[in-house]
Amino acid sequence: MLISSHLISPMKEQKEVKEKTKDLEADDVYHSIQGDVKQDSGYFSRFIDSFKPMPSDENDSDMDTGLTDAQRTAIKTARNPMKQKLKSRHLQLITIGGSIGTGLFIGTGSALHTGGPAAVLIAWTLTGTMLYCTIQALGELASTFPRVLGGFNTYTSRFVDPALGFAVSWNYMLQWLVLLPLELVASSMTIKYWNTSVHPDIWVAIFYVFIVVVNLFGVKGYAEVECAFSLLKIIAIVGFIILGIVLCAGGAPNGLNNGAKYYYDPGAFAAGFKGVCSTFITSAFSLAGTEFIGLTATETLNPRKTLPSATKQVFWRILLFYMVSLTIITFLVPSNDPRLLGASSDASVSPFAMAIEAGGISGLPSVINAVILISILGVANTSVYATSRVLLGLSASGHAPKILSFVDRAGRPMAATAVTLVFGLLAFIAASEKEDEVFTWLLSISGMSAIFTWLLICFSHIRFRSALKAQGHNVEDLTFVSQSGVIGSWYGVGVNVLIFVVTFWVALFPIGERANVESFFESYLGFVVFWACYFGYKLWRKDFSFSFVPVETMDIQSGRVDMDVELLKEEIRQEKEFIRSQPFYYRTYKFWC
Repeated sequence: MLISSHLISPMKEQKEVKEKTKDLEADDVYHSIQGDVKQDSGYFSRFIDSFKPMPSDENDSDMDTGLTDAQRTAIKTARNPMKQKLKSRHLQLITIGGSIGTGLFIGTGSALHTGGPAAVLIAWTLTGTMLYCTIQALGELASTFPRVLGGFNTYTSRFVDPALGFAVSWNYMLQWLVLLPLELVASSMTIKYWNTSVHPDIWVAIFYVFIVVVNLFGVKGYAEVECAFSLLKIIAIVGFIILGIVLCAGGAPNGLNNGAKYYYDPGAFAAGFKGVCSTFITSAFSLAGTEFIGLTATETLNPRKTLPSATKQVFWRILLFYMVSLTIITFLVPSNDPRLLGASSDASVSPFAMAIEAGGISGLPSVINAVILISILGVANTSVYATSRVLLGLSASGHAPKILSFVDRAGRPMAATAVTLVFGLLAFIAASEKEDEVFTWLLSISGMSAIFTWLLICFSHIRFRSALKAQGHNVEDLTFVSQSGVIGSWYGVGVNVLIFVVTFWVALFPIGERANVESFFESYLGFVVFWACYFGYKLWRKDFSFSFVPVETMDIQSGRVDMDVELLKEEIRQEKEFIRSQPFYYRTYKFWC
């Protein structure tokens, strides 16, 4: 039955009144912030003035001194000075294509060579289903607490343990911090595919200036550029899938029609069970960044509508862009092809280019290389956004220098952004003979941070649900409820622990090699760094207790959008009733999107 207009009207009017009131209040704040800036001042004057600090009348002295570390962190990070400029289209495109990069285009080749086609599909299926559950849990938390600085990193401090929150936040920050110089160097290496004679540092400088300029435009500049990059990557992946299906079905110009031959010769598994285990870390690396949606919540316009929709679309990215494209590759590229051993950002070693060449189609590797270059620049752009926001959250919670909490009138965390960009100058060692060694160790420092992050997102969700129940609330009070529920979060915890265990085994005893301390720490140093941060926090705070935040006193209110709960429940009820009244295809679409 369709909902009558007289039911929706009063709610819509109430909502419009509230939004208009908030807009008027926001305008008053804006004009008060402007101070002595004249409204008719020129663009340049307004631009310069935007770098002035955003005034705030809130300080730490207004908090009760008897608060625990977890409660104090919750209150501090809920004070959000950021601008909400991310729209639905921004979030959807960033969610679908934002983290598609060299992990998919290049890294999957080494996984295919090491593990074999069946191992690749097993690893990505387990990691993908785990990530689907993780993002569902994250979507519930981010929709409930959309105004918390630092995003999902602060959930661990609030719902599990401040020491674990400190460790996962610093590790996640390091993960993105090292990616800026790494991706800038990779971009200069990718350009070499076209045999350019330009010095690599010249390309690094060009791309570095591009990243700086984009981030001067704040969250909107980042979002528009990332949307454009994501759209191009999506078009490329969809085009490859269509072409790949044609090639697999026997439509190749050279008549290629191997069927499932490569599953028998050279075989479904290249190195047995250990080969399967070795592909897990590659699958995690290729899917890293999917959780990024939780970091954008603080700057999202109307998070109640946009966050749930973006959360659901993760399923399509995992299914379509990863599982379908990887399945096609396993039918077109043999795991014993020596080119798969290549580790550089080069289209010649991309399994996507190799699959196309197998069908007798030439010329497309240059297109693949262009897509790889776009992917690299997209990750470099995202690294500045992510690092600066995590640093801002760390500073707001008292876990990093206070100067990093500086936010200007345009809502840009300029101090944190400056630190990120200064670190990015390391990219100018692109011409150095030691560049590989330097970046191998930089990357190993935070190499496992994504797995720690996913594990603690799931565990934070479990703890949050426990607190919700202990404090007399239920899921009906939430704006979005995880489709996989607490069971999905326990599954996420289990798979992430499994990845840690198998990675330890393969790192300590590599396939076909003797145990090597250096290679072990290249793969597992991030694990050591995480626990060093954890125990370092314990020493710094002189807190040697190892208990979780009690669910009875857990803060499950700070950072939530102020709204009428009964009005929200009625609005959600009417939305569900409307969806139930629609045809099956519409209901299916709304469930997944």
